[in-house]
Amino acid sequence: MKSFSLKELKKIILYTVILIFAFIYIKDIIGILKYIFKLLMPFIIGLAIAFVLNVLINVIEKKWFKNWQASLTTKRTVSLLLALTIVIGFIVFLLFLIIPNLQNTIAIFADNIPKYNENLQSMLNNLGIDSNIVNEIVEVLKALGDSASTYIKENSNQVLEVTLGIATNVVTGFINVTIGIVFAIYFLGQKEKLGAQVNKLLEAYVPDAKRKKIQDIASLSNKTFANFIGGQCIEAIIIGVLCFIGMFILRLPYATTISVLVGFTALIPVFGAFIGTIIGAFLIFMISPIQALIFILFIIVLQQLEGNLIYPKVVGKSVGLPGIWVLVAVTIGASINGILGMLISVPIASIIYSVIAMNVKYRLNEKKPTKKAQV
Repeated sequence: MKSFSLKELKKIILYTVILIFAFIYIKDIIGILKYIFKLLMPFIIGLAIAFVLNVLINVIEKKWFKNWQASLTTKRTVSLLLALTIVIGFIVFLLFLIIPNLQNTIAIFADNIPKYNENLQSMLNNLGIDSNIVNEIVEVLKALGDSASTYIKENSNQVLEVTLGIATNVVTGFINVTIGIVFAIYFLGQKEKLGAQVNKLLEAYVPDAKRKKIQDIASLSNKTFANFIGGQCIEAIIIGVLCFIGMFILRLPYATTISVLVGFTALIPVFGAFIGTIIGAFLIFMISPIQALIFILFIIVLQQLEGNLIYPKVVGKSVGLPGIWVLVAVTIGASINGILGMLISVPIASIIYSVIAMNVKYRLNEKKPTKKAQV
């Protein structure tokens, strides 16, 4: 039987006490963690923005400004401004592309409501349903609409509370993103200086062996995030182009708008395709339900192509995370912080997966008997 040293026994007792304490006060601990996460949210957003912009900045500095004889500060400032312009310009372009079409679709839907009622009655009559039953169904639908309107009027206070809650969340999100952008700009402007300061702190307070591990993990994290962002962007472009070609061949409406939207939402792993498909199908449905069905079938085929061929080749190898863990990471990320959580969950999970794999390999190699012991 293995005997434990006093130091090992102290560690076991300490870990046991921590586990018991965590089990008893699990709700309070989760509440504290959520509060800390909420406080740090602007800086988490800022780091996420910084990683995205850093990929663009590296491309601009190393390829576009390769032969430009200027100081690092000048190159960094111009590169940062260009990267911000590209990202903000793309978001504005996407909004200007989607919002007018969405407004037109809503207007078309409102104008065609009487026609939809007539088509519904005609369809029910063609199915051999008695006209009295058809009229009753129409009356029920009207009654439901009237009931919804009455409920909103009678519970205006609750509706106002919900509206204020949504508005508060929007304002909070806007403030967090604004602070995050400012933090990202400062971070990227002085990333070399910050890196040198962190290295000095590690040299001062961390033993050499542990410092090397921390530096290796930091390097792995930076490489994984960069590969993930680059791979996701390439995949999004491919999906957007294929979607446009398919919609153009099938003569579906809003081909350009929906293709850009599908490509943009493809940046979100796993669930991004569903988001783009739902919005695109809604836009088309307002014009033609049959074409909306064709669009959904087309996207299903496209997603099979993307999931089995494009994603593994373009993103899968660069991230190095098995599919099942991608799904787990995205689900957990979405529950923690919505779309942003979904975006950053995969590279974070990939880093954790890689670190654990490295540690397991290291420990297994340590346990292998040496050649001398085997003799």
